[in-house]
Amino acid sequence: MSERTVTRTIPFDHALRGRFNAWFFSALDAYINRVTAPLKRTAFGSLAARTVVELGAGVGSNLRYLPPGAELVAVEPNSRMHAALAKRCAQAGVELRLITEYAERIPLADESVDEVICSLVLCTVADPDAVLREVRRVLRPGGRFRFVEHVAGPPRSIRSWVQRAVRRPWGWTFEGCDPHRDTAAVIERAGFQRTSVSDRILRGSVFYPVNTAICGIAWR
Repeated sequence: MSERTVTRTIPFDHALRGRFNAWFFSALDAYINRVTAPLKRTAFGSLAARTVVELGAGVGSNLRYLPPGAELVAVEPNSRMHAALAKRCAQAGVELRLITEYAERIPLADESVDEVICSLVLCTVADPDAVLREVRRVLRPGGRFRFVEHVAGPPRSIRSWVQRAVRRPWGWTFEGCDPHRDTAAVIERAGFQRTSVSDRILRGSVFYPVNTAICGIAWR
């Protein structure tokens, strides 16, 4: 399978933090996918499009949900993730088109794709509202945005307090990740024709601050 790169901005590189995150998500890939599997099956289980756009494709943790022979258009600005992503795509027989751009500015034409997916990404982007505007722009009418995200805990809960307490060091370590973001509200107000969102708890996860999660599909 071929690999193509479209560079629109300089990919970011947080040096030691970038290397740590690339290692972290590679080393814990099987564990994270086992914990999130029920949510990912709900959101990604019916993927059938030949071309799938993934925001924050990382090291390729969602390749197993793509149909055989698919093309992955990976919007991934973190340069430390690229080598592992390309290697895994080659192993999976998935054609990779790598876009080193931020998700707030997706260099794709209006109404040009049928499926956009992301997992554990909207917690990290600087402007989630702008990201979802871009998602709606590039999706064809009837196209689907599929998501799995960790979200803010219930108000006044212990988990919510912990999320707020660790927000700064957590965000620094994981390159901007906000453990207390109300991502469900962001998706609901994004203007999709229909949205299906399920609230979940990540059972068996040791990462207590980010164990409240949502999964679902939004239709353009």
